[in-house]
Amino acid sequence: MYELFSRFIDNVLFIFQRVTWLDVFDLVLVTLIFFVILHLIRDTQAIVLLRGALLLIVLLSLLASLEVLPAFSWLVRNTLPAMLLAIPVIFAPEIRRTLERIGRAGSILPGNLTASSAYEVIADVVVASARLSERKHGALVVMRRLDNLDDYVQTGVLMEAQVTSELLLQVFYPNTPLHDGAVIISGSRLVAGACVLPLSSSGVLAHSPDRQMGLRHRAALGISEVTDAIAIVVSEETGYISVVHGGRMIRRLDAERLEGILKAFYRPAEGRKGIAGSLLQLFRRNSSAGWEDR
Repeated sequence: MYELFSRFIDNVLFIFQRVTWLDVFDLVLVTLIFFVILHLIRDTQAIVLLRGALLLIVLLSLLASLEVLPAFSWLVRNTLPAMLLAIPVIFAPEIRRTLERIGRAGSILPGNLTASSAYEVIADVVVASARLSERKHGALVVMRRLDNLDDYVQTGVLMEAQVTSELLLQVFYPNTPLHDGAVIISGSRLVAGACVLPLSSSGVLAHSPDRQMGLRHRAALGISEVTDAIAIVVSEETGYISVVHGGRMIRRLDAERLEGILKAFYRPAEGRKGIAGSLLQLFRRNSSAGWEDR
């Protein structure tokens, strides 16, 4: 036992003696690449597909290594390269969104939207959300950031109107033609109403203690999982205001907290420290705790 342990220590020391700073940099670089990829696809359907693909590849590789299965090994050796080539096809949407975000590196505000005009839009959205919450009128507002939302705009009714709190209140007034759907805001314009959004496929709502969330919350989570947009939801049953981003949700917000979180997302890069950074950290930290606030 002592000889085995001593041999193990000698092997470890042998390896470390030959490790250079370039080898360390190489390992850190590869680790960083995997971390970034997993961070970008977390809480999305892509992570489920990736887990299944890796499990299938490992299982097939183990079975192919068995000498008692020569025919199966031949089949795996000839089909595995094709499976690896199919991975970019399977993950094409995620790869496209990632490349788009890399290409927009350094950009925070969509289009020609300035910080001052963004805050004016936020003020109108906050006022409308507070009034809708008091009246228990359901609402779903999607605010574009960097990702293109044209595919979802085309599912609704084009409006191209200036964002005002009065307009939002009118759109979401019960039984009006546009109230049953989402409005999409791009820059300072309300682009479309009654838009159809993808429903969440992550199963987050199914495992939450709150089972009374309807299609608005599922749609808000869905759009946040496939784009970087921010969704504001007003519950028709409870009047609670929620913010959704990146597949995470904070519930039971008042007007002040809602305004602070939205401003933190649209604040220019040089001003995202301090309170803004803290709000974004609060959003991520309290995303799971939001389910308990009822």
